[in-house]
Amino acid sequence: MREDLAEPDARRIGFKRHLRPQIVRGEAVYLFGESGVTALQGPHVETLALLLDGTRDLTALLRDASADLTSDQVERMLARLTAAGLISCRGAEDVSADIEASLAYWDAAGLDPADAVAATTTSLVSVVTIGDIDRDAVVDALHRNGLAVTSGSGDLTVVACADYLAPELRELDAAHRAAGTPWLLLKPVGAQVCVGPFFTPGDGPCWRCLATRLSANRSAEAHVRARCGERGPAPRATIGLPSLRATALEIASVEAAKWLAGLRQDAQRSIWSYDSLTMKVAQHEVRVRPQCPGCGDPEVVARRAFEPVRLESRRKRSCSGGGHRSASPQEVLDTYRHLVGPLTGIVRDIRRNTTGPAFFNSFWSGSNIAADGEGIEGLRSSLRTETGGKGVTPLDAEVGALCEAVERRSGTFCGDEAQVSGSYRSLGDRAVHPGAVQLYDPRQFAGRDAWNAAHSKFQHVTTPFDEDEVMSWTPYWSLTEQRHRYLPTGMSYFGAPCPPSVTANSNGCAAGSSLEDAVLQALLELVERDAVAIWWYNRTPVPGVDLDSFRDRWIDECREVHAGLGREVWLLDVTADLGVPVMVALSRRTGGGREDVMLGCGAHLDPRIAARRALTELNQCMPMVCGTAGLDSFDTDTRTWFEQTRVAEQPWLVPDPAVAPHDASHHDHQHRDDLADDIRGIRDALEARGMEVLVLDQTRPDLGLPVVRVVVPGLRHFWSRFAQGRLYDVPVQLGRLNRPRRYDELNPIPLFM
Repeated sequence: MREDLAEPDARRIGFKRHLRPQIVRGEAVYLFGESGVTALQGPHVETLALLLDGTRDLTALLRDASADLTSDQVERMLARLTAAGLISCRGAEDVSADIEASLAYWDAAGLDPADAVAATTTSLVSVVTIGDIDRDAVVDALHRNGLAVTSGSGDLTVVACADYLAPELRELDAAHRAAGTPWLLLKPVGAQVCVGPFFTPGDGPCWRCLATRLSANRSAEAHVRARCGERGPAPRATIGLPSLRATALEIASVEAAKWLAGLRQDAQRSIWSYDSLTMKVAQHEVRVRPQCPGCGDPEVVARRAFEPVRLESRRKRSCSGGGHRSASPQEVLDTYRHLVGPLTGIVRDIRRNTTGPAFFNSFWSGSNIAADGEGIEGLRSSLRTETGGKGVTPLDAEVGALCEAVERRSGTFCGDEAQVSGSYRSLGDRAVHPGAVQLYDPRQFAGRDAWNAAHSKFQHVTTPFDEDEVMSWTPYWSLTEQRHRYLPTGMSYFGAPCPPSVTANSNGCAAGSSLEDAVLQALLELVERDAVAIWWYNRTPVPGVDLDSFRDRWIDECREVHAGLGREVWLLDVTADLGVPVMVALSRRTGGGREDVMLGCGAHLDPRIAARRALTELNQCMPMVCGTAGLDSFDTDTRTWFEQTRVAEQPWLVPDPAVAPHDASHHDHQHRDDLADDIRGIRDALEARGMEVLVLDQTRPDLGLPVVRVVVPGLRHFWSRFAQGRLYDVPVQLGRLNRPRRYDELNPIPLFM
């Protein structure tokens, strides 16, 4: 302590410059700072506080305190105050008020003021402006904080532009990474101005990491530019106010000074934005993309696809709400909340659908990439058809919405995925025939043009598959055969280049808190849609479910909410041959006129959760029929369903009156503590029927949330896919029909969901 304070220049000791003491006799010494008040108590603290005004060195301090305090007491107290960061040494020279205020700022920042001033005044800053940004204005702002600007290379570069996606930034970023020079990006124009982040080569994200996120959140702009044969961001009108521009420049100057002074904070990896129209200030985190071609390993995604998918023992830690999970909903939200944000998030925001009662817990999380298509109608479809979440609680639904958005983003083609070029015939038994997954009947191809024109994109019929056509294929890991099998990349990723004979959909895609969690959810979805398709297209009566038998207050409240809307709710048990309970919840308007029949589906090994899942999906869809919007906003199949469906004319939609309703204990459910055991149980049931389980790990390294696509050739989708197989055979095996339906006897109404 004595060595620190008794230096040859007789440095003075005092409370740090950003603190102002006030003594309340007999009570405490209070130190007032901008962020709060610190109270000092103890014997003799008041006496010492009077002396810590920055006018005494250690010798003078010990001399003036000697009447009341010993040297040991003073030094012990000074040591404690130093450790608490409340006092410091300062030079003997007098300084102006402006310099004193600057020194107090660095004190408040926790830096040594003398070192900070030396660093900021001796470092060099280079300035780069892109477009019509005024370079002199940037330089002037830097000068006001005492920073030295150079026309050459500096210790830090400040880059000002009108758009963070300006093409010039790619080359600038590469040059700074090559030179190892940090740089600060800012946008001082527009109604919303931005400052940051700092890019530090070799440590943290690069500009290309940021650009990837920004580009993904500007899909409409990208669509227009691509349709016009143009690249880069769209030109925008120049808007702004002089004071707003000055605000951004001055903040950038402060941040540059802090950086050069040696202050390091996590926030420096973020974009600071100020929306002048709403007065909202926000920080948008920018994270490293491990697969970034600029600063990471662009082969990491492809390399992982060629590795086996190893499922491990994974104990269930959350069994309430809508499923069995390896982490609670709150844990998932806390871990991945940073993925939500309008600039650098993969989800702009998550919000409740306010159409209908709050009980429905229907949440939105952005556009649905799976609903994309050609032209403006395709763009409208993807933006209008939002990904969403459902749940018994708002938290369940919010997390579900986030997970579904991550699932869609992870399943979108980026170009760094594993691909093998070849034809089906050339790949031999390594390839899975797309027909075994898409399951179109040959007769559907004959009338495809008329069918596609009359129905929604979800019911789209492709062209026939050519076994000799060369295309890209993606490796899946076969849990059944313990080897890699191949499916077309165009079936594996949304937006992947592919011939018109294959198409991607979201069936079997799932996100989870672990790989095992995701695989289980994907399998349950496949089983659910298979069972629903078998029931729907064969129009066979199935047993109802006694909702009272669940003794579930949430289910009771659900019925009460629907009744309050003039609707009735019932549940059907459509479980097929795989032993996994599958339920369909239906709701219809009872007051006469249009019935607006809505349904939701759910599958789970626990029938109680299967029932809840069906009802929560029903609730998620209910805003479609609760609002005031007309039917014109729906696709043709959904519109036709609401306009024409009457339960009395579709008796297969209600419980089979010839069979007693199933109660909550009808399915023999044995709880398992391990997700891997649940996966094994479903897999055994599938493999016993000659089916193969294929898994593609689509987890993106920069997102982290596990995402998979699971494919089981032979299982049915609930869209209009009419090939021979389970759709015709299982109803007979279950005793629902005496003979298989003929092709022309299948339900002509596509399942509209």
